[in-house]
Amino acid sequence: MRRRAVVTGIGPITCLGIGKDALWRGLLAERSPISRLTYFDTTPFHAKCAGEIREFDPRRWFPPHRLKRLDRYAQFAVASAHLALEDAGLDYRKDDPRPRVGVSYGTALGGISNAETEKERFLTKGPRAVNQTIALQVFGGSAHSNIAIEFGLTGVGTTNSNSCASGPIAIGEALRYIRDDMADVIIAGAAEAPLSPLTYGAFDFIKTMSRREPGVACCPFDRRRDGFVMGEGAASLVIEEYEHAKKRGARIYAEVLGYSLSNDAHHMTSPHPTGAPGIRTIREALADARLNPDQIDHINAHASSTQMNDASEAKHSRGLRRPCAEDRGERHEALHGASARGDRRHRGGDLLPRDGKLVGPAHAESRGAGSRLRPRRRAESRPRGKASLRDEQFVRLWRDQCLHRAGRSVIDRPRRLRENLSLPCRLPKSSRCPSPRFSPAR
Repeated sequence: MRRRAVVTGIGPITCLGIGKDALWRGLLAERSPISRLTYFDTTPFHAKCAGEIREFDPRRWFPPHRLKRLDRYAQFAVASAHLALEDAGLDYRKDDPRPRVGVSYGTALGGISNAETEKERFLTKGPRAVNQTIALQVFGGSAHSNIAIEFGLTGVGTTNSNSCASGPIAIGEALRYIRDDMADVIIAGAAEAPLSPLTYGAFDFIKTMSRREPGVACCPFDRRRDGFVMGEGAASLVIEEYEHAKKRGARIYAEVLGYSLSNDAHHMTSPHPTGAPGIRTIREALADARLNPDQIDHINAHASSTQMNDASEAKHSRGLRRPCAEDRGERHEALHGASARGDRRHRGGDLLPRDGKLVGPAHAESRGAGSRLRPRRRAESRPRGKASLRDEQFVRLWRDQCLHRAGRSVIDRPRRLRENLSLPCRLPKSSRCPSPRFSPAR
């Protein structure tokens, strides 16, 4: 019997709110965090807005001597890990090493914005003006390294750099580490701090960012879509082996059931025209999760709000099964912090069952050409259904008391609950996939 991985802690650092409660309140309030970019002059660029985190005070999390060694990217990562561990009720300290606890993190750009700032100092004031620890700040692995140092985590540690998919991949790899008995607890997440002129301009030059006003920028799956809005932030999950969580009486939000990873092998920015690689990835993730396509009634899409990506994701949904009314892009809190965006979607997704709500994109009005998807425009109560498919990277079943998606043969939360922890019911044999690989009905 393979080991199971459950989510027991959530730690978001977003422009919509810091901490899970603030994030959830912001989602339900349907308040868009997009605003005019203030960190630098955007006159040279067509895009003008971003998702800035203005409430983040690093002095709350770090003493002065630590701040000198951490750039904004690493600060977000470590602070979100603090929040996730606090939410999970785990007290890890540097003076008490944990060989069975590790970190799986993701980032697209790492400390590139800090490198850009230091380069300006180098050019104007010379080498001696550059921060002496820059070599430790600019590489992507500084996130998982500093999280491990902060909490004494001597288990597995890795950071992937697979752009927008880095967050979901970090979660999927955490599932593998737990299944393979390499760890009992993994802090999985992603962080990004890309708001600097060169990085911002690089995405503006290739016309992938929205050029509209903040109030209407970024409307995935909408006919008017013209690109994403760049944001900053981080999010972490505590992913724990089920028996380990059960033994300590942990609150369980969700179970990570399946994971798959593939390449389009087509183009650096354009998705495969047929959508076949993405469809295959979803099918393999479902097979790993031992679920059939007809057991999925909610897809949380990448939803970059670009013409090609949204159309490609619509193909993925249609190629897998019938289009679903709950296919949506979650845009209120996530924006596009590259790697961290995908991870923050999962943080928001883990909270969705708590109040029985689905929260749709902020600015969707008209269905996009080539898409049969109907994004939800408002926070709506959701009747009980089945399960949830998250991105192309993995599938999970929600885990929370008395909430939606409680199809008896699929949901892993029984009606009768034990105090603080419910025991999941397994899928009946009739509803399981017959083999690890299957061909779902068209």
